[in-house]
Amino acid sequence: MKKTALLLLLFFCLDAHAQKHSPVLIIFDTDIAPDYDDVGAMALLHAFADNGEATILATISSNAFETTVPTLSVLNTYFNRPGIPVGVVKDSLPNKNCSQLWAQAIVAKYPHALQSNAAAMDAVKLYRKILSAQANQSVTVVSVGFFTNLAGLLNSTADEYSPLDGTKLVEQKVKQLVSMAARIGKDGRTGYEFNVMVDAAATKKVFADWPRPILLSGFEIGEKILTGVPLIQNESIINSPVKDAFEIALSKDSNRVGRNSWDQTAVLVAVRGIAPWFGYRRVNFDVEADGKNVLVPGEKFTYLEFKQAPDTIAKLIGDLMMHQPVKR
Repeated sequence: MKKTALLLLLFFCLDAHAQKHSPVLIIFDTDIAPDYDDVGAMALLHAFADNGEATILATISSNAFETTVPTLSVLNTYFNRPGIPVGVVKDSLPNKNCSQLWAQAIVAKYPHALQSNAAAMDAVKLYRKILSAQANQSVTVVSVGFFTNLAGLLNSTADEYSPLDGTKLVEQKVKQLVSMAARIGKDGRTGYEFNVMVDAAATKKVFADWPRPILLSGFEIGEKILTGVPLIQNESIINSPVKDAFEIALSKDSNRVGRNSWDQTAVLVAVRGIAPWFGYRRVNFDVEADGKNVLVPGEKFTYLEFKQAPDTIAKLIGDLMMHQPVKR
């Protein structure tokens, strides 16, 4: 009896350990073009996947700009995952260009299977296809762009992938939404933040109706975490679209201190959790017609606050951004 009990205890401990360390299932939704922290975020995501900490189910663009799908394809191919499904918003808006031309440069230089946005699946359809095939409440959606696709998902109806409408599908399949979004300004109550503002109506829809937990990394978090300089100074990294994107953009900005790491923080906490780098408070937001987010009574959102120094977090993120592809 004692031996049996010991074996059972060992089994349950091993099972609990396996569950604790099972990869986080990620759908990554990005506006990848108007800024290049998205590239750093994708480097983190692939680093976590190579380390067995994450499984990338799909990479999806919330931005209709012409380089977004080819850029996602470049980065997935570089990290030896060319088969990751790619989706894109099929409407003409939002459409935010890559004024620094880093995206055009890496698309021209590096191999990629998807040559245009037309080659990718409709974003909402891809969400429904991927989610319907997953276990209940198992998927973490990481949004580091506009909320267009997520609002479209909530508004979607039954189709060939699922008899559920979008809200019920999210409620059944999603574990949490982790987003780089929102800002609390000096007044301690309101703010304007790019991802929230670009499609304010979609943000308002998601903030009000998303049926699963939402974790927000606000503007003031990534603003203080500067990365990229050690990456471009690392001479051992060659022929890297990640390094090229940062080198081109930092040079155009005459930036010698590093880029704000907004999107990387969302990936970090989505995979590894909030502690020990951050604390949090519980808040609620409304979104006004012009995209201003306003604190209102409630505790719908988990909102990150610093626990460790920004420089400490920057070192961690910067090291992960230098991750090199693993041959398979």
